[in-house]
Amino acid sequence: MVTHNFSLLSIRSLTSNSSNRQSDNSYTLTHKYCETLATTFTGGKLLIRTQNLNVFSLKRCRSTVATVAFSLPTAKSERAPSEKQPKWSARAIKAFTMGELEARKLKYPNTGTEALLMGILVEGTSLAAKFLRANGVTLLKVRDETVKLLGKSDMYFFSPEHPPLTEPAQRALDWAVDEKLKSGEGGEITIAHLALGIWSEKESAGHKIMATLGFDDDKAKELAKSMDKDIEMSYK
Repeated sequence: MVTHNFSLLSIRSLTSNSSNRQSDNSYTLTHKYCETLATTFTGGKLLIRTQNLNVFSLKRCRSTVATVAFSLPTAKSERAPSEKQPKWSARAIKAFTMGELEARKLKYPNTGTEALLMGILVEGTSLAAKFLRANGVTLLKVRDETVKLLGKSDMYFFSPEHPPLTEPAQRALDWAVDEKLKSGEGGEITIAHLALGIWSEKESAGHKIMATLGFDDDKAKELAKSMDKDIEMSYK
């Protein structure tokens, strides 16, 4: 099971020599280090790279560039190097975080496939989410079916900040990545991949809820046809 950790790493900033020196009255600030914020909650890193910050004048402030790279937890460390792996779309990352939040709202100790399904519907802007809603799989219905299937948690129980994934939920994520790799196509892993990953886990709560609400293999095949279109609409 993948756990969520938080760490703070330091990296050397990128500075360039300035040929023009400011006057003695200028306030000079030299940045030797900037910091990379890493969290396995998304497996991502936030890199802040400075540009020409040798001299920071009161009269003039140079820009800062931020680069963000995201990935989701995986149980398959034997895959290709990370730089060759497809990346999750911004929508999929948001759906994952919304899924964690839904698990916390219900005071569940883990993020299961049912929570990932709710996360997809909370994010709501993807083609996959629209397809699910059009076929009767709505957020309120999924919440109701989740409580019916899994029950209510103790009112005094507090979920962890990042409820760890259940095994079916982790397999659903890995299925989505594997399916993208099998296709041999470029682009990102979308919410459609995630939704079909949930459907692939036949014994999971997410699959059972989708089936109860009328989703079936024919609809899954129809959804699979729109995975590439979801990539075109992804934002960065």
